[in-house]
Amino acid sequence: MAIACPVDLDTLKLRAEIQSIYARVAADPSGEFHFHRGPEYAAQRLHYDAAELSTLPGTVTESFAGVGNPHAIAPLPVGATVVDIGSGAGTDLLLAALHVGPTGRAIGVDMTEAMRDRARRGAATCGLAQVDVREGEATALPVETGSVDIVISNGVLNLVAEKREAIAEIRRVLKPGGRVQVADIVLGVELPEDARKDIDLWTG
Repeated sequence: MAIACPVDLDTLKLRAEIQSIYARVAADPSGEFHFHRGPEYAAQRLHYDAAELSTLPGTVTESFAGVGNPHAIAPLPVGATVVDIGSGAGTDLLLAALHVGPTGRAIGVDMTEAMRDRARRGAATCGLAQVDVREGEATALPVETGSVDIVISNGVLNLVAEKREAIAEIRRVLKPGGRVQVADIVLGVELPEDARKDIDLWTG
């Protein structure tokens, strides 16, 4: 399996296109997109707890666009520090904050301002002072080395061209014995080079 993008892939263009798409999701979650969204999709297709989702503001859950359920991998312990890479509007982030409780921390990292704004407003609405939303990317996490118990991510790493750098960052921020709970897209076959160079295919 290739974990490096083609050397001539325009990664700046790819980043800009991804940012544009998710800014549109934040602005109009009911718009036309190639991927599923919303709390009903999360509960029915990805087996999120519908009761838990209902405690979150609609402004958060309506922009949910994950591909799996990182919370189903293992419970997040009370008092843990969790980082959500590509936290978007905050569904997984706020659920993490509820699970770790007020003695824990839930740090969301996202590169799209409109998504960060939704997550911050959602955390304030829920009174989750343990939520900290930061601007950043998977390849340069704005998080201290060795400070995190658990890294979660949902449908984000497949969009990152520099996967080695992203994995190295996860390793850097985790404490010894920390763990990773990732839901993402995995291909069963190697894509041809022309497909791997196609930004439209990367983004949808």
